[in-house]
Amino acid sequence: MTEEAAPEAGRPRGTALAEAAASAEAVPVTPPGARHLILVDGSGYIFRAFHALPPMTRPDGTPVNAVFGFTQMLSRFLMDHRGSHLAVVFDAGRVTFRSDLYPEYKAQRPEPPPELVPQFALIREATEAFGVACVERQGYEADDMIAAYAKHFSEAGGEVTIVSSDKDLMQLVRPGVQMLDPIKQKPIREAEVVEKFGVPPDKVPDVQALAGDPTDNVPGVPGIGIKTAAQLITEYGDLESLLEKAAQIKQPKRREALVGNAEKARISKKLVTLDENAPLTAPIEALAVKPPEPAMLRKFLEVQGFRSVLARMGLGEAAGDAGTRARNSAVAAHAAAQAVAPAPDPGSTPFGPYETITSLDALRAWIAEATAAGVVGLDTETDSLNALRARLVGICLATAPGRACYVPLRHVAAGGSQGDMLAAPEAAPEQIPFDAAIEALRPLLADASVLKVLQNAKYDLEVLCRPENGGLDVAPIDDTMMISYAMEAGRHGHGMDELSVLHLGHKPVPYDEVTGTGRARVTFDRVPLDKATAYAAEDADVTLRLWHLLRPRLREEGALALYEQVERRMIGVLRDMEIAGIKVDGVELARIGEDFARRMAALEGEIHGLAGRSFNVGSPKQLGEILFDELKLPGGRKSKASGAWGTDVTVLEELAAGGVDLARRVLDWRQLSKLKSTYVDGLQAAIDPQDGRVHTSFSMANTSTGRLSSTEPNLQNIPIRTEEGQRIRQAFVAEPGHVLLSADYSQIELRLLAHLADVPALREAFATGQDIHARTAADIFRLAPEAVDREARRRAKTINFGIIYGMSAFGLAGRLGIGPAEARGIIDAYFGQYPGIRDAMERLKEEARLQGYVFTSFGRKLWIPDIGAKDMMRRAGAERAAINAPFQGGAAEIIKRAMVRVPGALKAAGLQARMLLQVHDELVFEVPEAEAEATGALVREVMEGVVALRVPLAVEVGTGRSWAEAH
Repeated sequence: MTEEAAPEAGRPRGTALAEAAASAEAVPVTPPGARHLILVDGSGYIFRAFHALPPMTRPDGTPVNAVFGFTQMLSRFLMDHRGSHLAVVFDAGRVTFRSDLYPEYKAQRPEPPPELVPQFALIREATEAFGVACVERQGYEADDMIAAYAKHFSEAGGEVTIVSSDKDLMQLVRPGVQMLDPIKQKPIREAEVVEKFGVPPDKVPDVQALAGDPTDNVPGVPGIGIKTAAQLITEYGDLESLLEKAAQIKQPKRREALVGNAEKARISKKLVTLDENAPLTAPIEALAVKPPEPAMLRKFLEVQGFRSVLARMGLGEAAGDAGTRARNSAVAAHAAAQAVAPAPDPGSTPFGPYETITSLDALRAWIAEATAAGVVGLDTETDSLNALRARLVGICLATAPGRACYVPLRHVAAGGSQGDMLAAPEAAPEQIPFDAAIEALRPLLADASVLKVLQNAKYDLEVLCRPENGGLDVAPIDDTMMISYAMEAGRHGHGMDELSVLHLGHKPVPYDEVTGTGRARVTFDRVPLDKATAYAAEDADVTLRLWHLLRPRLREEGALALYEQVERRMIGVLRDMEIAGIKVDGVELARIGEDFARRMAALEGEIHGLAGRSFNVGSPKQLGEILFDELKLPGGRKSKASGAWGTDVTVLEELAAGGVDLARRVLDWRQLSKLKSTYVDGLQAAIDPQDGRVHTSFSMANTSTGRLSSTEPNLQNIPIRTEEGQRIRQAFVAEPGHVLLSADYSQIELRLLAHLADVPALREAFATGQDIHARTAADIFRLAPEAVDREARRRAKTINFGIIYGMSAFGLAGRLGIGPAEARGIIDAYFGQYPGIRDAMERLKEEARLQGYVFTSFGRKLWIPDIGAKDMMRRAGAERAAINAPFQGGAAEIIKRAMVRVPGALKAAGLQARMLLQVHDELVFEVPEAEAEATGALVREVMEGVVALRVPLAVEVGTGRSWAEAH
């Protein structure tokens, strides 16, 4: 079985691959500058990987399943490494000092399987290829070397994490030294040791000496198990004290066993006690984390045929085009080069002056300089913020901090227009002819050996790829906006100006300063070249400086894997989706608009009748006067600023809940008005006349949770379950001969809740395909499953979803139309039935208070800025955000991971489907009718297998001529 046939890491299977991912993601975060040694029990991992993975061979027939599992683990650690030092520890041989003490020690163990023997050397070769320290010493076991390094490192003030579930290593746990169980993804500290052995870590050898270990042929004392041994050691203090007083023990059999086997117990303790004074094979600093040498690592992985590991390490792609593979290779090479030759200080060089490039010779000189540098800041200047309509006006390059230029391409005379340029070319400023400049730049932008660094790369890539702008392919790339976002979502904005002030202490030239404002504003092609250069070249300079500062922090912040595997790959995926767009039936939209207008007019008549007179329903001021001045309704609140009555949705919903029909009708009118203006009139204006499609723009770094947002137009807020929302979705259609396919994660946030809180009942319900809300109702209301009616299920559904958002008893009371006391009783019953959920919520709030952020299940750090606010309302809101962020963020992470995999999977299967939209937990595709079934099956397989949770993921797939039919 080759690697291609092996299950992917992250699929829902209890393999060594899942252990590897869990190990890497569960390692505690190390603050920058702190010392943290991670010791991986390599020998234990080899056997676990060998037995967990199916047989695999490399191209020459050599077995490599254990090697593959091992390299998966190492690549995860290096891509998302949280420590300052890392070593893999191996057994050097079967003969150790323990063999001299007791020849029968481990003598019964069989020889390793023949298929595993050739893999031992390959695994050591893998460790060397990854640039990771390898620790082993003749005469000592791996556990002894782990003990020795842990002692030396912790005594020097560092933190140690031992990646292993081996019970023999638990004796090493103490302040500054913990273990990490790679299977259960949980740390092992003193409490876990006491739970397993009944005694603290320093007494574990005494308990093991009494109980023995048949696996290793440690004799122990016959008839005494772990529980009895723990009781005896707790009572007598230690093994030697117990043996000295063994004759006084009242139980005859126990007394005889201890007296008769005292020497065996003493020998057993020597066998199980790890030698913390074993000589070190290398100094501590030799274990410092360093990047692998790209050529050496690439060669090793290529020989083994491990293409997915090549992709993870940025050295290739398991599936993808040559440009993507080149991008990853160049980034890895630059990262390695940075470790050898530190980048210049981004803040030590003045900003400008910059050069304006108006001749081909000068441009070629800059291209040569960029090629030699191997990394270049890149920015575009255009005449529109809409990437799919913007004309390329100029290109900026930066080769080092303070060293940047601007290449004008389509500038006209200041104050002129494009028409002026065509009519009087001599009026335009001197610049290189557009086609000549593009052809000169094309090889540089496609050069696999030169990394192109951009800010908000998706925009520039869309502009440059369009034929009218040169049809340029840009690769490999890095994006400073997404680097920042991967580390600090929710902490601050990620626009270039804000990042520049935050990290460089420099405020860039404002756009308004060069283009003007209001009626005096001009498009960038009319800006004089001196001003254009000062503004545009600075953008490329700032972007490159930010890259030098932020890129190295990705590893320190534990965000490297998130950026490399998800955020950067999403750039190309979203670019293609935006270019594709989705077809909208303008005729159907017009019909919907007419219907909405008729219904609004009818509602206006009802509202006027209820009010007793005509007024402008769309005027909050007039509505407030009607409700609170004329009708004298209770609950009105005036604004301190304007003195007008408040009539927002909260006010109207309170009135409607109190039986005020007028308020309910106004809410209905407002809903229709919003839908008509945003999704009927707005969509009509957004239809591209050339292809009849709407091309929304996905914002990648706007939310605090990692979710995408959609603008121009916003397609993510169309109501899902209302009749009006379905009508609007009816206008989104497929091209002739095609259908739209919707693939929607089912109850993904509830599944994440069951996973994160580890609630057995919910896990069972999801695993067996039960109705989760009916199961919850049965549990919290103490009902038999057949006794759960619609009302009980409705209440359970409300709290199931509300709990993810930190809903209070007051909020639940409002949702269910019950009193606060009854709502509190329901919440108490819920937490009483599922105590793990309350524990998880309290843990998240505490993490946010202590750290200022929480994590998703996949390692994304989500900042909660107001968690320490003095204002109680702001602080309570932050606590709700801390509870909700891991669920929203986790769901966003899952669908993003699916999105980066689906296009390659479709291409590999020879399917023609195009991914068009992402709406929270749903993906929408346009699919040839004949391929609908095969595409649906493949998309479901990828989406359900993209991560491994404690509960299965489920995806609902539907197809139809319109989005409404498919949903």
